[in-house]
Amino acid sequence: MSTGSDADETARLIARLKANDPRAWEELLAQHRDRLHRAVTFRLDRRLRGRVDASDIIQEACLEAHERLPEYLARPDMAIHLWLRFLVGQRLLIVHRQHLGTAMRDAGRERAWPDSTADVLAEHLLAAGPSPSEDAARAEAEAYLRSALEGMDTFDCEVLTLRHFEQLTNVEVAQLLGIETSAASKRYLRALSRLQDILSARPDLFTAPNR
Repeated sequence: MSTGSDADETARLIARLKANDPRAWEELLAQHRDRLHRAVTFRLDRRLRGRVDASDIIQEACLEAHERLPEYLARPDMAIHLWLRFLVGQRLLIVHRQHLGTAMRDAGRERAWPDSTADVLAEHLLAAGPSPSEDAARAEAEAYLRSALEGMDTFDCEVLTLRHFEQLTNVEVAQLLGIETSAASKRYLRALSRLQDILSARPDLFTAPNR
């Protein structure tokens, strides 16, 4: 999640970019690369793991971003990390289409990312929190989570993904999804509550988080 110091540093880097400082671009990418890598790793189809490197996707998108940087600096209609995320997402969709035949969304849309899925969300929830250590119990927990998450509203799952795993702010989520900030906050709280109910329903598999 962005902090005030991060925003200040980004502003300084953008000022250096406008002043044609050649080192500013690499410093800017270094500031945001971990976040981009986390987002790609989360949404990369599991069938492509071992075949596609998230770093390669990010590198190709950053090359495109560098070519289009004058255009962005002339009309910055979104925060630069969201612009980088948009370009990385377009590249990820192209990779999915090339390898899996996945239809690509309209490239003009801001949400140029594959949707989060119950499969991947369940996997990352297990990796991020308390989970069974034995293989059989873990498989049961993942199957249960996957089934329960498939019953959640897909929009709420997307908000949960953006806030919890991509670590975007509430304002950023609202901008990406084209909704009011208050609606994004309500969606996130609803998704967290539903997730807690899902975990609490199976205390034999999970230790439910405290409210």
